[in-house]
Formats: sequence, C-alpha cells, structure tokens
Amino acid sequence: QVHLVESGGGLGQPGGSLRLSCAASGSIFSIYKMGWYRQAPGKQRELVALITRGGMTNYADSVKGRFIITRDNAKNTVYLEMNSLKSKDTAVYYCAAGAAGRVLGDYWGQGTQVTVSS
Repeated sequence: QVHLVESGGGLGQPGGSLRLSCAASGSIFSIYKMGWYRQAPGKQRELVALITRGGMTNYADSVKGRFIITRDNAKNTVYLEMNSLKSKDTAVYYCAAGAAGRVLGDYWGQGTQVTVSS
C-alpha cells in the first residue's frame, strides 16, 4: 500500500504562482510514476501533469508552459510548480501514483483546493 500526503495550494492571484507537494510513503518501490489530476466544480477529473521515475514528463495542453512537475526520488516527493495562474486553474488537485504500464491512479491523495482569484 502507498500513502500520499499533499501540501500547498490555497489562494493564488491571477498571474501568480503556487506550489503543490506530494510525499509518498509505504510500498514506494511499486511506484513508477506520480502526478496530479484536478477536478473543477461540475467538470470531470483531468490529468494535469505526470512524471516517471526516470524524469519523463507529460502535461495537459492547458498547462503547458505554465506548470512544471518535478520529482525528488530521494524524498519520494513530487512537486507541481504552478505559474501564470488563471481563474480556470481553480480546482481540487489530487496527487496520484501508479505502477508502470498502467494509467496513473493506483493510489490517490486526499486532494487540496487551489483557488485563483483576485
């Protein structure tokens, strides 16, 4: 079993920045990739970004050039640096982790609210 604990988020201003962190514990040897999904009110959950153990990344088109995902394998932690925030980035952000060859989502964090507003 893998336990994911998120931190960060909160209120950000349009054009500003926020950073999310997600620390993994437990059977971390099984984790190949980690990443973030988000779900806005009335919308489906969408994949924002993911990163593999080797550092390969993938981003949703809506955040390319603005968000950066990084991973510290020694700390079993993944970070999401969110820059040039927009109101449409407002959502609950969920950390997820998974094994190789599977859709990201074997394990989930509890979610953290990100609100972008002036």
